[in-house]
Formats: sequence, C-alpha cells, structure tokens
Amino acid sequence: MNPQQAQTTIGQPNTTAILFFLAFVGLTLAITYWAARKTKTTSEFFAAGGGVTGLQNGFALAGDFMSAASFLGIAGLVALSGFDGLIYSVGWLVGWPVVTFLIAEPLRNLGKYTFADVVAYRLKQTPVRISAALGTLTVVAFYLIAQMVGAGNLIRMMFGLSYEAAVMIVGVVMILYVLFGGMIATTWVQIVKAVLLLGGATALAVMVLAKFGYSPLALFQEAVNQYGPEVLAPGKLVTNPLEAVSLGLALMFGTAGLPHILMRFYTVPNAKAARSSVFYATGLIGYFYLVTFILGFGASVLLGRGAITGVDKGGNMAAPMLAEAVGGTPFLGFISAVAFATILAVVAGLTLSGAAALSHDLWTHVVRKGKSPEHEQLRVARLASLGLGILAILLGILFKGQNVAFMVGLAFAIAASANFPALLLSMSWKGFTTRGAVASMVTGTLSAVLLIFLSPTVQVDLLGNKEAIFPLKNPGIITMPLSFLVGWLVSLLSPEHEASSRYAEVKHRMHVGAEADAPEHPAPGTTAAATPVTTPSTQTT
Repeated sequence: MNPQQAQTTIGQPNTTAILFFLAFVGLTLAITYWAARKTKTTSEFFAAGGGVTGLQNGFALAGDFMSAASFLGIAGLVALSGFDGLIYSVGWLVGWPVVTFLIAEPLRNLGKYTFADVVAYRLKQTPVRISAALGTLTVVAFYLIAQMVGAGNLIRMMFGLSYEAAVMIVGVVMILYVLFGGMIATTWVQIVKAVLLLGGATALAVMVLAKFGYSPLALFQEAVNQYGPEVLAPGKLVTNPLEAVSLGLALMFGTAGLPHILMRFYTVPNAKAARSSVFYATGLIGYFYLVTFILGFGASVLLGRGAITGVDKGGNMAAPMLAEAVGGTPFLGFISAVAFATILAVVAGLTLSGAAALSHDLWTHVVRKGKSPEHEQLRVARLASLGLGILAILLGILFKGQNVAFMVGLAFAIAASANFPALLLSMSWKGFTTRGAVASMVTGTLSAVLLIFLSPTVQVDLLGNKEAIFPLKNPGIITMPLSFLVGWLVSLLSPEHEASSRYAEVKHRMHVGAEADAPEHPAPGTTAAATPVTTPSTQTT
C-alpha cells in the first residue's frame, strides 16, 4: 500500500471545524452559566464543593491530562519515530500508579484546595506557602505557554484565522469558564472534552484499521514493509540510556507533582472516591494511548512521513491529516474541533490551579494570615483568574513561532523536582522541617529552570549554539534527587520540635481522614464535604 499523496485542505478555513467548535463553545458556556449559579463559596470555586463522584472525577482527570501534546504530539512522534514515539505516553501512564498509591488518599485527607495545604500542615505557613506558590506558578506558566502557542497554531491552520486572533479567542473563552463557573464548570468542560476526545480518537482508529481488515498486526506489518523492522524497535528517539532514565523520572514523578492534577483530589467527597477516580483515569488514559499508537502508525503508512513533515516539521498535524485521508474534510473538521476543545479545557484547569496558588496560598494565608473572609477570598480568586487569563494571552502572542516542546518538558521537570519531593517528605518523614521544605522546593524549581536553559534543547535547538553546557535534554535525573537531598540535609541541620511532634497527627489523619470530615454516604439532598473542614493548615504558626 503506497502512502496517499492527496492534497490536504489543512491551512484553509474548514466550515465543519468552525461549526463543531461553535457547538462545543456554546455547550460549555451553557454549562458555565449553570455552574455560575451554583458557585457561591470558595469551596465551590476551587473544589466544586467536594460533590464530584469518583467516576466523574476520573473522566475530568483524564481530560486534564490528555492535552494537545498527548493527542497531536504523541500521534506525530509515533508517525515519525515508530515504536519509540511511545516513550512519552508510557512515562506519563506509569506516573498514575504513583499518584494512586502515594498521593491521592493522603492529599484528600490532609488538604483543602492546593498541595501546599499538605506540605504546610505541620510546618510554618508563610515560608512554605510562598515557596510552594513559586513552584506552582512556574509550572503553570510554562504549561500555559505551550498550550496557548499550540492553540494559536492549530486555529491558524484549521480555521484560517490569524495567530493572534486564535490566541485571544482561546483566552477569552477560558477566562469565562474559570471566572464565572470555577471548578464546577471546569470539571464538566473536562468531562465533555474527554468523551469527545476518546470518541473521536476511537472513530479515527477504527477507520484506519478498516483499511487493514481490522488487524493491528497487518498495519504494523505494512509499516515494517515501508520503513524496515527498526520501526518496531526502541532506541531511535532517545539513544542515550541516561537521557531515557532522566526523561522517565520527569514524566513519572512530574505527573504526581502537577498542580492542576493534584487539585482535582479535593473535588471528591472522600478518600475512597479519590482512589477510584485515579483508577478510572488510569484506565481511560491507558486506552487513549493505545489508540494514539494506532493513529501514529496509520498516519505513517497511509500518508507517508514526507507528507506529514511537509505540513508541520514536528509531525503535530499527523492526526488531523489522517482524519482527512480516511474520513474526508468533514471528519477533519470534527477532529480539529476536538483538538481545539482539548487545549481549551486544559488551559482552564491550569488557570484555576494558578488562581488557587495566588488566592488561597499567598493572599489568604500569607497576606491575611488565615483571616480572610469568604467573600474576599472568592473576589481575590476571580481577580487572580482574570489576571492569569490575560497573562496567558500575552505569553501566547509573545512566544509566537517558538518551539515550545522544551516548555512542556520543563513543566514536568519542575513538578517532579519542586513539588513531588516536598510533598512526599512532608507525608512520610517525621524529621522534615520548614527550612527543609523551603530549601527543597526552591532548589528543585531553580535547578530545573537553570539546567533546562543550559541543555541542548535551548542552547543548540533554540539559540543555535554548537554545543550545550549541560548534556541532557531533561534534567530530572539530577534535579529530583538534588531536591530530596537538600530537603533531607537542611532538615537534619535545622530540627523543628513542633513539626516532628505533630507528625503522629498527620499520619493518623493521612490514613483515616478527619473525624469531622463529611460522611461516606451523605444524607439525601446534601452534598458531601460541601463545607470544608477547618484544618490546622488554616492556622498561623
């Protein structure tokens, strides 16, 4: 079977894509209007009042995680690199059991709105929350840039709009979601987006397999015939074993440190629902990555690698081009609108997690020392959301034309280096202290940013230098152990009696939850955890 060399309509206005996009925006704005009427408190704004079920949160978690990088990026990587393109999806997927067994239940039992609640539970509030907010906002900023630039390029290619207009449309719609609907609207937008994405990707995979007698083996055999047996062998994309381990560490443990993922565990009524939501999310994401494997090989066989790179050098348009090849222009329009919906929903989740860091961690606990009234917290949260939305638009326009792949890697490297070590040490080590937590988070954030800047991705690919100062593209293998080591050493050198004396309380609550927490089965007509528990994390030390 020879690759198709048909002319593509990518880059021209697509009426179907515009209609599907308008339908999605209309539906989600209706959801936002409904959610806005239910969002009256900070608990509802940040955590949907704790009334999201495990299944609903599982879909929303999957929606949060299946970004444009997952759908467009991995399909493109597999199309251009074969089996090796799965390295990112395997790394991300393996991160979920870490979240299930180490993070989900303690996070739900100890925290309120952000992961900083857990780290600061038995430590001094002000320094810990400032350091945690620094890491959170850094991750959010780099993730936002990648999503906004991706959205601008996608709309420019799909709808025929200018890049700047596309970025502004994304920003304005996302601001409406978060500003008025908060976490309730964001959750349902994620659920709708996850269903659309899984349905669209499945339909595309079935249409591809139909050309090979519904046999994946026949598809892989055709790939071998065209590109040789090495297409099914690993080792091409990441040749250096140290590089592979470093990337794997960042992807695995970065998942357990992403602020917009961690925030989702506060939307469910209890720890049991938190565990089940991760179980559902893992299944959905695992299935999705299997489907992208089919899409990648289908694109390389049916389109040819030359045609894919001719439209987009990085291969990011492989899935939309494949949709056009097997389903015509209308199906291309549908898949394009789904890809755009994917970006829109992820940007909303990121903005909400950034607003939580600014409002809950910095304003309420640092500026107001835990004494901010409810109406003030909600007003500050909405102002923070508006500010982050405007910042996202400006950053998207500012970074036009840049290769933003390194920013996604940086977001995961920072999450794995700054957030995860402090989170794990605060829950598992009695001797962890305030100074240790601050040193760990600041070291993780700054070292990850510095080493990425010195890496080949920036020095060679972006700046055009002949060689890089730091040899690895992803610094996870250096920065994550460094963050653990610094946190451990500084804690040993600066013991804190009060922090260690309250560890037993943390351990008890981590496993059994707060005695005053919402019941497992709330009474009919009530919402579990609608009123969040006042924990010691609201006190000043």
